[in-house]
Amino acid sequence: MSNGYSAILYDLDGTLTDSIPLIMECFYLAYEEVFGYVPRTDEDLMSYIGKPLIKTFSDVHDTETADLLCNTYLRINEAKLRNNELHFFPGIIDSLRKLDRAGIRQGILTSKRRGSLMITLELNGIADLFEQITVCEDTKEHKPDPEPMIYSASQMKIDDMSSILYVGDALVDYQCAMASGADFALVDWTRMNRESFAALGSPRVIRSLDELL
Repeated sequence: MSNGYSAILYDLDGTLTDSIPLIMECFYLAYEEVFGYVPRTDEDLMSYIGKPLIKTFSDVHDTETADLLCNTYLRINEAKLRNNELHFFPGIIDSLRKLDRAGIRQGILTSKRRGSLMITLELNGIADLFEQITVCEDTKEHKPDPEPMIYSASQMKIDDMSSILYVGDALVDYQCAMASGADFALVDWTRMNRESFAALGSPRVIRSLDELL
């Protein structure tokens, strides 16, 4: 790549897919099934997006309750994924294909589980666009820790972390990239509070994946 990047990695939820509303719906449905009501605020639940699902529940509830909530969420979410209720943002798939045709190495780094991720990629016929897919099960530590980024680089045989561009929508994405030495770009369509990014030094913002070309 002429600009010096060896590869581009993407977060999934809120970056490639418009998944935040679906995630919040599944949180609510899981709590309503287990508790009969939702004891947490939207702001609280939103703060966990981008982190492993079990952390969403285990930071607040005992182990048994957290496991029950997690399994309930996964069952509800998988049914919605298989029903193709998760959609990519407009133009994303076309842009990914353009980047692929340009010979750019692409990958996904997400805190989702592999099974859930592959349902979405396969339903949309784009799994083959990604050379590397790093998911929750692949590393002991997760975003904002740098381990998932370092793992992705090692799998792609990239030694220079600064030659990786990570594209994301959440603060944990930015922190993961910074901690690993990778570069970062924030998508303009993020639903997250941008003030939290400014506290660490505002990242570059892209309005379309086509800008990556």
